[in-house]
Amino acid sequence: MRRDVFQAIADPTRRAILALIATEAMTPNALAEQFGTTRQAVSKHIKILAECQLLEQKKVGREIYYHFNPTKMVAIEQWLEQFKKHWENRLDQLEYVLINLNSKENENKNKSNDGVFR
Repeated sequence: MRRDVFQAIADPTRRAILALIATEAMTPNALAEQFGTTRQAVSKHIKILAECQLLEQKKVGREIYYHFNPTKMVAIEQWLEQFKKHWENRLDQLEYVLINLNSKENENKNKSNDGVFR
């Protein structure tokens, strides 16, 4: 069964595995030690991450090392981009409103100060 990247990152343990492997290649045993769990439990998560091509494996001697494949994160970045643009537009609108409010407040202060003794 082919999974997508979003299924893979939905699980907090898989996100933690990605964070660890992003800094250095690791074996399933090394990962299991990080989580205080069995190799079999970690292997299930690795399988899902590998199916989504977020991890690549490389055999070194008798050990298999898993490496992070950042190019597969592009789908996530593209999906998030639509929200980023939306929120940038909303924040720009808010900034415009706040600047106008500040200008009007300063204008009102200046008008009220015109009748004050100097």
